[in-house]
Amino acid sequence: MISAFSHLIRLGGVGLVCAREGIFGLVDPAPLPPALRLLWRLGRIIERPSAADAKNRLSTTVTALGPSYVKLGQFLATRPDVVGPALARDLESLQDSMPPFSQAEAEKTVAAALDKKLCDLFAKFGPPVAAASIAQVHRAEIATASGRRAVAVKVLRPGIEKRFAVDLAAFGFVARSAERLSAEARRLRLVEVVETLARSVALEMDLRLEAAALSEMAENTRDDPDFRVPQVEWDYTARNVLTMEWIDGTPLGDRKALAARGFDLAKLGRALIQTFLRHALRDGFFHADMHPGNLFVDSEGRLVAVDFGIMGRLRPQERQFLAEILLGFITRDYRRTAEVHLEAGYVPAHHSVESFAQAIRAIGEPIHNRTAEDISMAKLLTLLFEVTGLFDMRTRPELLMLQKTMVVVEGVARALDPRLDIWTTAEPVVRQWITRNLGPAGQFEGAARGVGEAGQLLARIPSLLQRALRIAEQIDLATRNGVSLAPETLAALGEREERRRRRETIALWVIAALLAWGIFVK
Repeated sequence: MISAFSHLIRLGGVGLVCAREGIFGLVDPAPLPPALRLLWRLGRIIERPSAADAKNRLSTTVTALGPSYVKLGQFLATRPDVVGPALARDLESLQDSMPPFSQAEAEKTVAAALDKKLCDLFAKFGPPVAAASIAQVHRAEIATASGRRAVAVKVLRPGIEKRFAVDLAAFGFVARSAERLSAEARRLRLVEVVETLARSVALEMDLRLEAAALSEMAENTRDDPDFRVPQVEWDYTARNVLTMEWIDGTPLGDRKALAARGFDLAKLGRALIQTFLRHALRDGFFHADMHPGNLFVDSEGRLVAVDFGIMGRLRPQERQFLAEILLGFITRDYRRTAEVHLEAGYVPAHHSVESFAQAIRAIGEPIHNRTAEDISMAKLLTLLFEVTGLFDMRTRPELLMLQKTMVVVEGVARALDPRLDIWTTAEPVVRQWITRNLGPAGQFEGAARGVGEAGQLLARIPSLLQRALRIAEQIDLATRNGVSLAPETLAALGEREERRRRRETIALWVIAALLAWGIFVK
């Protein structure tokens, strides 16, 4: 187990790199506690003179720190409530692009994972065409009865799991320390943020799970007229290798190429927004990394998504919440929007519906009846998270991922059609879902499910009563006999706490020494 001392030394080195590259200059020191303001001042002292003039210094620094920090930066770009809207916007430009590892390593990894010689697997295995923090992609060909077929082979970076394990442990240490010291950190649920990142990375590192996500979305969208996903080649897929159909499409971010091929850009923009909302509401399963590099248009004019490493899920309650919130903004029914927040438990019940509706109106009115080019999403997000703080709304990571993906999708769609109105475009999909799920047919299905669940509960009552009886007996026994700790146990606990305090004190002095060294070697 990695000690607090090791975490502090590692994080001290990261802090020195950030200070030298001028990252502290991007942080507003006003809301920081006195101890952190002191560290902020020390960091500004050792800042390189040229750092203030450097372009993209945040993304450049994060990339230099390694793949774990690239993933953290991309993840925090979805959490403006944690890092603030300004830093979130800077992190949005962070590209998950790393130098590729060698062709020989990739070929060795593929052969070992699939337990065959490479020449027996592929008729051709080309060099990497893209490299990211966790994996890289090669264009290859497989032999079939009808000839060769092009495929994309995604290969996990060797040793990446160990690197992430060390860095994620350090991120967790920071989050736990912050929550012990700060009520605001507890409201933002920083430990949960890190745990969500760790789960996301763990899923990304098992490429069989990405293949399963591809397969699930293919089933969900098989009847969608405007969207499809690549086909998985299961016989060429393992834990650290994923093989799928090669997509020869036009990148959605290449507006000129799309226009040259005769595609209707405004129609593509509408299809993108409606497709995303359809996946989120209808399926509760959506692609959560829909930037232009992951989206293509095939020869039939359908959207094709790739890179399913980051996916989002919504439970039925969250889908209902999303649909009613969107409809409330579309119809300007701010009271109903406020009521939905309280009914879902996202805003504590002691707050007034009328006051929260007033705050929601302050968000909705400035964007209503305006085209996308007139809407400042940065200002909208700033106001939204100010409101959630005022009304004690606890952070909901799954909703923030959804919301951030919506912002990215709107940005891509707006690049295709600057006059696109997201609310008018979203209305048919939202109304269709509400009519289907909250109308008479949906209410009947809900009642039928409720009867089934009630039957299951009745069948479980005897076992639940037996468990309750055993718990009551155990509580009664503990109450009568009491719970005591041996003197040796108490002494061991005291000694352990004293050791922990000594380690943290030494670590703080080491970090101070490192900062002082950075000042003198400047």
